[in-house]
Amino acid sequence: METIFDWVSVAIFAGLIVLFLQRSSEAEPRDHLWQYLAASVGCAVGNYLGNEGYEVWAGLTLTFVLVFVWIVLRPYEGWKKD
Repeated sequence: METIFDWVSVAIFAGLIVLFLQRSSEAEPRDHLWQYLAASVGCAVGNYLGNEGYEVWAGLTLTFVLVFVWIVLRPYEGWKKD
């Protein structure tokens, strides 16, 4: 854990883990495993690019991962109260 990209990618990945664990206990799953795999691979690629010195591409990749999670996995849906 030497660069900011290490910390950001681990934080995103930890959020993915929490979201996956919360949703895996639901009776009717609303997500597919490949969606979490795509976001996790994006974290790894963004971290790799950042560690290799491609800061702009790493930032774009990690931003894309966050947008993907927000649009596809929709973590905010659990906040609704009936």
